[in-house]
Amino acid sequence: MNEGMEQLEQLYRETGPALLAFFRHQPALAGAAEDLLQDTFVRALQHRERLDGAVSRRAYLFGIARHVGLDALRRRKPLDELVEPPAAPATREDARLESMRAAITELPGPQRETLMLKLQHELSYEEIAEVLAIPVGTVRSRLHHAVLQLRQIMTGSNHDEN
Repeated sequence: MNEGMEQLEQLYRETGPALLAFFRHQPALAGAAEDLLQDTFVRALQHRERLDGAVSRRAYLFGIARHVGLDALRRRKPLDELVEPPAAPATREDARLESMRAAITELPGPQRETLMLKLQHELSYEEIAEVLAIPVGTVRSRLHHAVLQLRQIMTGSNHDEN
C-alpha cells in the first residue's frame, strides 16, 4: 500500500467518526450518513492535491462533507420526505438542555450552522471559516449574535442588546 493511501486511511480513522456524527445530527441526512461519509472521502481522494495543501485537513473534510450534504438535500425526491428519520433512543435529559436545543432550531440558518460546527464538532474559528468559506471575523460575529439571540430566546426577552 502506498504512503498516500495509508495517510488517507489514517485521516479516515481520525476524522470519520466526527463526520459521521455531522451527518447523523441532520435529520434529513441521518438515514444516509454512512453513504455520505463515503462520498466525502471519494471527493477528497479525487482532489487529493487540495487535501494535501489544506491548512487543516479536518476542516477541509468538513467543508467537503457540508457540500456533499447540500448536494444530497438538493437531490432528494419528494418521497424521501415521507420516510421518517430513525428515532433517537429515549433518554432522560435535563429539561434545560431540551429547551436549549429547541432555541437553537430558532436561530437563522447561518448562525445555527456556525454554532453547531463549534459546539458539536469542536472546530476552531479558523476551521469553521474554512468549512463555510467565510472570514474568521464573520465566524466570530455569527457566534456572538447566536449567543445573544439564544439568551433572548431562553429568557423570553424581546429587546435587542445591540
